[in-house]
Amino acid sequence: MATVIFYLTAIVAILAALAMVLSPNAVHSALFLILNFCSVAVLYLLLRAPFLAAVQVTVYAGAIMVLFLFVIMLLGAEKADLGSEPVGWQKPVAILLGIVLLVEGGFVAYRGIRLPDMTAAQANDIGSPITISSVLFSKYLLPFEIISILLLIAIVGTVVLTRRDRAHLREEA
Repeated sequence: MATVIFYLTAIVAILAALAMVLSPNAVHSALFLILNFCSVAVLYLLLRAPFLAAVQVTVYAGAIMVLFLFVIMLLGAEKADLGSEPVGWQKPVAILLGIVLLVEGGFVAYRGIRLPDMTAAQANDIGSPITISSVLFSKYLLPFEIISILLLIAIVGTVVLTRRDRAHLREEA
């Protein structure tokens, strides 16, 4: 039964990711990304990591996606008419990278992945809050703080750019 749930969830995650990338509407893309995040949370549950599943839903599907939707709405990106493609090299590069990703995935599926040797107790502790927090707040504390500052700078930059655009629109009118 777990195998069937895994394959169904994987299919949903892949289709949601494809729909996110192919959707012309930025709000719809963000909603497809939320669906993808929830699918990944189900995969975490299948791996017996309920804490990671809860964090996936609350942090990514909840907080960060609300932030993304806020920025999309603030910029008015859902109403933007892109017209012609501004950078013509992006499409071929994206196709090439997609092919490389598929080849890598096929190689991993064919050859398999060798997991490190560990005891059953170590394997059960991988997704526990104590293990995650001890690694996050010791080894990865600086990158964690840098990412939080970058997100804050992005939000402030978005607000400044939006206000500047609105000021120019008022002057022209």
